[in-house]
Parts: sequence; structure tokens; C-alpha cells
Amino acid sequence: MLFITSRMPTVNTEPELNKNFVFDLKNNSSSRSFFCCVRHKKGKYEEIGSMNLLKTLKAAKVRQVLVYIHGFANLPEDVFAATEELQKLCDKKKAGEVLVLPLVWPCDADLGIIKDYWDDQKAADQSAFTFARVMQKFMEWRNSEEFNPEDDPCLKRINLLAHSMGNRVLRQTLENWRRYDQPQGLPLLFRNTFMAAADIVNESLHKGQPGELISHASRNVVVYYASDDLALRASKVSNVKNGEASRRLGHSGPEDLERTPKNVYAIDCDDVNTLYDPPKGHSYFRSGLKKGQPGVVFDHIFETMLSGRVFPNEEYRKSSILSLSKG
Repeated sequence: MLFITSRMPTVNTEPELNKNFVFDLKNNSSSRSFFCCVRHKKGKYEEIGSMNLLKTLKAAKVRQVLVYIHGFANLPEDVFAATEELQKLCDKKKAGEVLVLPLVWPCDADLGIIKDYWDDQKAADQSAFTFARVMQKFMEWRNSEEFNPEDDPCLKRINLLAHSMGNRVLRQTLENWRRYDQPQGLPLLFRNTFMAAADIVNESLHKGQPGELISHASRNVVVYYASDDLALRASKVSNVKNGEASRRLGHSGPEDLERTPKNVYAIDCDDVNTLYDPPKGHSYFRSGLKKGQPGVVFDHIFETMLSGRVFPNEEYRKSSILSLSKG
């Protein structure tokens, strides 16, 4: 499994590649550098460098890449377990179509959920500087005549799936990327961006708000939300204490779809989220009623990747409700 991380290793061998990359789980500060690695097995990781990772992605026998940004309180092996589940679900739907590439940012390993929550918010914001460098590095590689000549370009479609606080990482990453590297505006990088149970305020995607950049960098932006997501209820309570009283995007969807760019869509998952992920109803975008079997949310994600359209037969539709009867 390939992965990119902003999490520090116990030993940093830069500028040499680290053949035995070991995560420093006691350090939840983001590295200024990013590390491109391969996971050989549980606990065995090797740094391969950005050029080797990009070369491997280009050569992979798949049509699409799904970049996965995980949520709050996930240590590396938690992320890899989720990535493996997503990869198997993709392969089950259509083998050879999608490769899942996780971005691992440094969640806190301390005990105590409130302490972890605030530490993770800080780590998410710090990691955004690092992942903005990833975006710029990719664009330089993609536009390089040496690595992507006119007669051999990289034609893979890139999609992005952000879960929970991973949406904060995404929002801040694109804001930093535009500020420091793309002042003329962001390129259209992602075919589809899927925002599942997003732990950011529900005005974030409105025009004029920082999250608007997500729609600039994406053909489609699909928000999956559920009002009874218990993890986001705890998040809202925590944020109110810090003076942020708005509902979470993953609870209500965009506050006003009319104020969002036209490529933003909202999908209500209330009917299935707690059935798929009891009791919290937070990680409902992977398996359905049985682990390893795709649920209706994942089905929608995958069909959107295949078609490039959120509602293929309804050109002007902006929202929908997912339920088992439609699965």
C-alpha cells in the first residue's frame, strides 16, 4: 500500500530515504516535509520518495486514484485498515478501476477525547501546510515534459474522499496552496471530491468562505451528512465552548445550497448511517450492513467516480436522500 504522511518518524534520515520508517506516535506535530512511503505489512513501512511514488501511481493498472484523508483520532494502522476496506470495496465493485491512496496526518495518541480533539484540530491545520506542498509537487510533476511528455501523459482521474476532521485538513490545504503557490486560482485537480461526515461549519462551502476553494479544484463536490451523527454532536459541543456555534457540515449539509457554487451537491444519509456504523453513525461511507459489502453511500461514491456525474439522469438535481430501499 502506498501512502503519503506528514507524521514524523522516530528517526529522520533526510535527505536519504528511510528504509525503516517508524512513526513517532508520541509526536503529533506535523512535519514540514512530507514522506512518500509503502506499507509492506503491519508495522513495516519504507520511504520511497515522491518521484518513485508518482511513477508507481502512473504505472498502476487502474483508471482512477482515490485520495483518502482520514478523520479525528486515527493512528496510522487505523487509517491503513480503513484504506484496505475501501480498496476491497472498490475492487469488489470493479477490479482494476481505483487505487486508494491515504494521506496520513498526525492525530493524537493521548487519552481523553476532548484533549485529543483540540490537539487534532491543531495538527490538522499544521498538516495543511505540508499537504499543500504535496499538491504543488504533483502539479510540477504532471506538467513536467521529463515525467509526462506529450506522447506519454498521466491520464489517471483523481478523486478525493475526506472524512470527518479530514475535511478541515482539505479546506486548509487548498487555502494554503492558493495563498502560497497558486495566487491566480486553483487548477481543476479532482474529478470528484466526497466530503463524508465533515467536521467543519456548515457555511464552509458558501461563496466567499474558505471552503469555496474545494469547488474550484473539483468537478463535483458531494457532501454526505446525517443529523444523528453522534460523533459530530460531540464535536459541536466542543466547538461551542470555543466560540464556534454553527452546525457541522456533516450534520446538516450546506446551510444554504443556493449560496454554494453550482457543482456542490448534498446527500442525506440519515436513513442508513446508524445502521451501518452503530451507535455513532459516523463512518457510514464504507461497508453497509455487513463488513466487506458496500453500503448505499459507498455505492453512490463509486458510481459517481465511474460516471463523473452525481445524478446522471437528472441534470439539475442538487440533493437526494439515500435509503436501503434505493440500494
